[in-house]
Amino acid sequence: MESTPIPILRRIGLRRKNGSEAEPVPAKAQALPSQQAWLILYALMIPSTIMPLSSSMSRVALPVLRDSFAMSADVVAWTSSAFTLPYMILMPVYGRLSDGVGRRRLILGGIAIFSAGSAMAFFATNLTWLMIGRAVQGFGIAGIMPLGMAFIATIFREGERGKALGTWGSIGPLTAAIGPFFAGFLVDAWGWRAAFGPAILLGLFGLLAVKLWVPAGLSNVRPRFWRTFDWPGVLLLAGALTMGLFYLSSRPITGVDPLRDWRLLGALLLCFVAFLVWERRRPDPFVNLNLFRHRTFSFASLCASMRMFVMGGSSFLIPLYLVDIHDLSPGYLGLILTINPGAMTVMVRFGGLAADRWGSRWPVLVGLSGQALAVFLFSQLTASAHIGLVLALLALQGLSVGTMLAALHQAAMSETDEEEMGTAAGVYSMIRFVGVAIGTALAGVLLHSALERGLPVIEAYQQVYLIIGLAGLVGITTSLGLRTRKQAEGNT
Repeated sequence: MESTPIPILRRIGLRRKNGSEAEPVPAKAQALPSQQAWLILYALMIPSTIMPLSSSMSRVALPVLRDSFAMSADVVAWTSSAFTLPYMILMPVYGRLSDGVGRRRLILGGIAIFSAGSAMAFFATNLTWLMIGRAVQGFGIAGIMPLGMAFIATIFREGERGKALGTWGSIGPLTAAIGPFFAGFLVDAWGWRAAFGPAILLGLFGLLAVKLWVPAGLSNVRPRFWRTFDWPGVLLLAGALTMGLFYLSSRPITGVDPLRDWRLLGALLLCFVAFLVWERRRPDPFVNLNLFRHRTFSFASLCASMRMFVMGGSSFLIPLYLVDIHDLSPGYLGLILTINPGAMTVMVRFGGLAADRWGSRWPVLVGLSGQALAVFLFSQLTASAHIGLVLALLALQGLSVGTMLAALHQAAMSETDEEEMGTAAGVYSMIRFVGVAIGTALAGVLLHSALERGLPVIEAYQQVYLIIGLAGLVGITTSLGLRTRKQAEGNT
């Protein structure tokens, strides 16, 4: 039986400014019919496919891009980091803006920007323009995840959010499973550019879906919010995150070896300290630091970041590993890369139901443990290992990630007030993708370093997989701080 949404916001009138019509001002009203609430959720699932499709298809193209532009491993990582960096920086910006500007208009604007970036990447004539196109993609699509989470967390009751988030979250892994399948054949036939073409078409479908089926007036609109927004806080946080990633993988940026450019480290510390001081003094800060006083939000965010750290590092490594060790063509590579997200799709909805029944701790603990085990076992595979073992470990990793996905989303949003859903979803999503950015960049740096030291190729991959897998232990330990269902009920 479908869940009943809690009362949400609807349009009741218009504010006027300088004689012109402005965005509808929403107010509390009767609950939407269940059918309409689920229609909104299904409509939001369409733009939610854009990021996983683009990401999964671009991974298939990584080995071809590496060979086409003669890139080292750490530079190859930047083809992903160029997308991830603006993506993670702008997640909380979209989330915070949605609390005063309106979620629907931000989703529409973001999809349009992403489509422009996809076109730039598709038509790029050199590596520089490809990187710029990837960055514009990340700039546009950064709001889809937090805004979708905020919509769903607002219209479904706490005891039913796991099911709703699991349903919504399942479309990402499903798309990520389909994307590599088609990308393999497209890249095999037409080269790396073909990996960016479908994203343009999907962006157009996403615009139509949101325009037609997500009504305006479902979120608060505050006059002059743009003018009072904490733009200095945004710039300081963006500076800290950018300097941090530059410091981690500095050789392609400044020519200095990774973790050795002290100028970047100094800039990182200066921006971060200035950000904390500034935000504490702001009456309406960009990032409400009080969110981290909520135990569950803090633990869920850290667990999600570690999950994405391991996933980001291993997702970067696996296509290069399969080409370098097993000599796969793009077509076969695309087929194999469907296994991980396909297995994830199977488990996402189950993980959401399990979180509703038992709380977040157990799905997250089981998921993180399985993920870390799969990556550790990758570090033990020899060059002669049968490809079937690789397939089994990819399936184990996908099942593990799917088990904890909705549970982490639910935990992060469980203690958040409704008026701060957008802000919380944005901060949580940013922290998650900080893990992706660090994991991807670190995997590239470690692989380049190992090969530069003259290690055999298989030993270089083994070493990097081992380090990435051991990092998963941090997430496993942190997951013990999440609450079970009984503990959560005891605090209500």
